[in-house]
Amino acid sequence: MNTQQPTAAPDADAERKHRARTGVIARQLDQIAPGTARVRTVPVTTNRDGEQRVATWVALDDALGGPVEADREAHRAARGLLRRMFPAADWTRPQVYDAITGDLALDEPTMPEELHR
Repeated sequence: MNTQQPTAAPDADAERKHRARTGVIARQLDQIAPGTARVRTVPVTTNRDGEQRVATWVALDDALGGPVEADREAHRAARGLLRRMFPAADWTRPQVYDAITGDLALDEPTMPEELHR
């Protein structure tokens, strides 16, 4: 008699994939710049020789929010990794990636609730 094995719910599959991708990214970031827990990217416009160019400022932070010591190549590699892992993200806007939770979000300044009045 054939019995069907229960299949994982779509939410469980999505969660498992998210955890796996988060682990891969965290390991690769740690190889690029040990201790990296957060990556912030900000597109900036520069003026080089009278020509406007868009560059990306990248900050690598540890779990306490302090900067991770890394060279220019490490910053470039971290940005490239995130762009490959999140191709649909809007990289023309500031982004922040949390390597602990695996979340990529817009990195926009927010105002404390009590100042909204």
